[in-house]
Amino acid sequence: MPMATAVTASLEGALHEARQRTLSLVAPFSDAELERVQHPLMSPLCWDLGHIAAYEDLWLVHRHGGEELLRGDLADLYDAFETPRAVRGDIPFLRGREVFAYLDAVRERTLAVLERHGPGDGTLFEMVLRHEAQHNETMRQTLFLAGLPGGHPQPHPRPDDDRRGDAIDWIDVPAGRFGLGAPAAGFAFDNERPRHVVKLPAFRIARRPICNGTWMHFCEGGGYERREWWSDEGWAWKEEYDITHPEGWTADGPAEDDHAPVTHVSWFEADAFARSQGARLPTEAEWERAATWTQEPLRQTGAVWEWTSSHFDGYPGFVAHPYREYSEVFFGDGYRVLRGASWATEPSVRSPHFRNWDLPQRRQIFAGVRLAKDVS
Repeated sequence: MPMATAVTASLEGALHEARQRTLSLVAPFSDAELERVQHPLMSPLCWDLGHIAAYEDLWLVHRHGGEELLRGDLADLYDAFETPRAVRGDIPFLRGREVFAYLDAVRERTLAVLERHGPGDGTLFEMVLRHEAQHNETMRQTLFLAGLPGGHPQPHPRPDDDRRGDAIDWIDVPAGRFGLGAPAAGFAFDNERPRHVVKLPAFRIARRPICNGTWMHFCEGGGYERREWWSDEGWAWKEEYDITHPEGWTADGPAEDDHAPVTHVSWFEADAFARSQGARLPTEAEWERAATWTQEPLRQTGAVWEWTSSHFDGYPGFVAHPYREYSEVFFGDGYRVLRGASWATEPSVRSPHFRNWDLPQRRQIFAGVRLAKDVS
């Protein structure tokens, strides 16, 4: 098979698999459930479906193929910046069979463009595939908050070395220089580049993220009551919303077993917990250094996103590509960086260089905590 034909066939297969995952995710739900605002923080699932289609039409059919949008009248409606989450339940997004017909029609156009024009360098196709995968995870956050199927990981046995109770097992990482960011070759999002050399002092990092059992001890030991462990902003947030435990916990504790990584904690909670342990959150440079260091591997990476102490900003020499709204508009002191991946993250998105970000009060994300310490 010629190279171009093989690449096209591979992309067709990847597009099909991504769409099957999306359709399988929403298959259990009625039209009414898909159209409903399941949680004030999240979009209706039906809006996500239409947004996935509109994004694909914009980048693969319009920008790559040079054709008019299938539904130009929907462009603003499915633009995440024109229609923030707070208003999405009130706008005339496609409902019922209309949204699935839109997904199908856009996909037919995409495949025709791929056949006529080829994949180019493949960047836009990879971006669209990862966009759909990221929205799958966002939709799972909605399902979690709504208490619907698909919002929790499937239980599975854990290796014996990941069931060590409350003890924090530390890795000592020596001082040195390393390349932070994605290499020049291959796909990466704009905020992952340019790769640049960073010099770090020696530090210690926990081999595993903090588990439910350890967090339960934090709760029982007054973790949400000890003012000295909380930042001013974190304490004000906790008091205003009466936060006493991670999102999704009941009076009896977490839904998962004690050995599972704690999930659905905010940056404020993660920071307070770290202080309670005489530790801190790792910087994102420390996290990537440890995740790519071959001497002693981190454990349980990919089970939960892990908060870092770093604010989200561009690397030195950052260039927005292919549009500034993916990353640049979020730069600054407001957002904190998360690293790793969660159980809901598709393999295509998983990378030691990938940078996730969210506001420090957010708890819908499948986020947990890995501790770090200075070496004195």
